[in-house]
Amino acid sequence: MSQVVEVVIVGAGPYGLSIAAHLRAQGIGFRIFGDPMHTWREQMPEGMMLKSEGFASNVYDPEGAFTLKRFCAANRLPYEDIGLPVPLSTMVSYGQAFQQRLVPEVENRMVVGLAQSDNGFILRLSDAEIVAARRVVVATGTNFFTYVPPGLAHLPPDRVSHSADHHDLSRFKGQNVTVIGGGSSALDLAAGLHDCGAQVCLVARRSSLTFNPHAKANRPLWHRIRYPVSGIGFGLRSRFYTDAPILFHFMPERSRLRVVHTYLGPAGGHVLRDRIIGRVPLLLGQVVDLAEPCTEGVHLRLRGSDGAACEIVTGHVIAATGYRVDLRRMSFLESEIRARLRVADHAPVLSAYFESSVPGLYFVGLASANSFGPVMRFMFGAGYTSRRLVRHLAHAAAVPASCA
Repeated sequence: MSQVVEVVIVGAGPYGLSIAAHLRAQGIGFRIFGDPMHTWREQMPEGMMLKSEGFASNVYDPEGAFTLKRFCAANRLPYEDIGLPVPLSTMVSYGQAFQQRLVPEVENRMVVGLAQSDNGFILRLSDAEIVAARRVVVATGTNFFTYVPPGLAHLPPDRVSHSADHHDLSRFKGQNVTVIGGGSSALDLAAGLHDCGAQVCLVARRSSLTFNPHAKANRPLWHRIRYPVSGIGFGLRSRFYTDAPILFHFMPERSRLRVVHTYLGPAGGHVLRDRIIGRVPLLLGQVVDLAEPCTEGVHLRLRGSDGAACEIVTGHVIAATGYRVDLRRMSFLESEIRARLRVADHAPVLSAYFESSVPGLYFVGLASANSFGPVMRFMFGAGYTSRRLVRHLAHAAAVPASCA
């Protein structure tokens, strides 16, 4: 076993990379494990456009020196702070460049076991190396949290999949595919499948689809006052959630959970409207009542809000049904740690510094949304997280273990 590391980061997406860049600037010893930008490279449909505006699509270093804006300028790529959607390919290239320049320490290995020790934690890696750490930051993003409704989960894997399983949609060319869901992932998939030559149908529970409005930089003054811009959308509530995560943290738990579950419901980016409406067959106001394998693929019985039923047969079902934080699905957490974690709605209950009920174990990103608000569902939250968490870790590292 190597010497004890002050901090280990599990995950190398925007949150993990931002935290690592801040630790590096503070001179705090760390190791970071993960495949850089894996979710973005492998689990989002090729050709997708980000919903986040350009100014809110950064990976964060302490000086703000390597922003998406500067990366695009250096590489002669189109960019606007507001109003011009960011292509997925640009985001991936930017994230990889950030990692190579500011976090070259990333080790592309997986953590497969995490247990407590007398002085912190013991991590077991995919290549069998054992690492000792005083503190661990879990920054695995949406990994482990894909959600497939029970009504579909029983289908064999060759008949049903989750939206996160698909980056290259060309394999579905000429096939009959049904996408379940009405949010951004569902709309991106449906548009991409149509473009690649699949026979696609979209089934959504809501009676109508929602598309975010086209943001414009030059808005009238009254509009800017009434609907201020934020990193997750326009409006005073969004601005509160992005500017004051710590105030959100001190709200009553019931109120926090309600906001996280309901605020910013399913919606696609404005550019998706023309790619969906009039091009992709829509079955809206429908829920899946029954799903059974059949010779042609899957037999679906749908039921509308009025109780009327309809039936369709499709070759494959893609559940674009989002993500649900559930620590029970984090397979690398040893049972003793899981037993000691305080949870609410299966998500970790965190301190004002992202620390769980297991001292020295921190959760960030999507797993921290119930504690710090909807901004943590977006990469924009990585800025606040890395600044606050690393200030805390720097203080902890300066305090002798016997005094901590």
